[in-house]
Amino acid sequence: MSFLGIDTSNYTTSVALMDGDKIFQRKKLLPVKSGSVGLRQSDAVFHHTQQLYALCEDLLKDADTAKIKAVGVSSRPRPVEGSYMPCFTVGFGCAKIISSVLKIPLYEFSHQEGHIAAAIYSSGEDRLFNEKFLAFHVSGGTTEAVLATPFENGFKLELAAKTLDLNAGQAVDRVGVMLGLDFPCGSELERLALLYNGDVKVRPTLKGADCCLSGLENICRKMYKDNSPKEKISYYCLKYIEETICAMTDVLLERYGKLSLLYAGGVMSNSIIRKLIQSRYEAYFAQPEFSSDNAAGIAYLTSRKNYADTKDR
Repeated sequence: MSFLGIDTSNYTTSVALMDGDKIFQRKKLLPVKSGSVGLRQSDAVFHHTQQLYALCEDLLKDADTAKIKAVGVSSRPRPVEGSYMPCFTVGFGCAKIISSVLKIPLYEFSHQEGHIAAAIYSSGEDRLFNEKFLAFHVSGGTTEAVLATPFENGFKLELAAKTLDLNAGQAVDRVGVMLGLDFPCGSELERLALLYNGDVKVRPTLKGADCCLSGLENICRKMYKDNSPKEKISYYCLKYIEETICAMTDVLLERYGKLSLLYAGGVMSNSIIRKLIQSRYEAYFAQPEFSSDNAAGIAYLTSRKNYADTKDR
């Protein structure tokens, strides 16, 4: 049996096929004009429409489609009422067509659930489906920590902490574009930061467990105007995010007690941030190829949901 997952997020078109315990995926970033720090939703929808069929064709060209028993899709950003973003309608429409043509079940999930499931799959920590844990989702569109509670063959997510202004990935991209890097800027900013051999002092801004990151952009802009080296600015940006995530983690562990920690989202694939968090906590991360936006977690959740539904019949 195999299971198809589809995710059309704000910056990546992705499809994945789970066959047995292995996941095969295809994904492609949406094109963004040089010097820009984002896309309008109308442009994202257009580009997903152009890219999705080609990725599906490539993923399934050698697959036995008769083995596909269900299709899953991320139909909204977060698993909360009112969560909506037009780009997800492209994937949802495609999934409905596949479900109808192949006469197989269609399961809907949120983009955030997909990120967390991809981290669980790639870290090999399936046991997290059976216990409460804290999950951080840190990307260009989200900077949140959620309390995950086992539910059926997945989990319920309760918001535990969030950014009050800028998302971590937004800060990375804005600082990167300011430095002349190509969007999305995460990998290039990390490369520059790794060239810096000095130290920096950062002071995260928290309100309870919530964070504020807009000050980071302002500080980096001042450093740039003062002709600080690009390597130092890049390192400062990542260290600020790193210390902020750690500070949020400390507050949440004090609030909820000792729980397992899972970190997902594109920003959490950064080696500098990941290294410090792993030195401070017993934490689990998505592997790099499963950290950025992907449909792997959706395919994984689809397999679990279909197994549970079949078992109950």
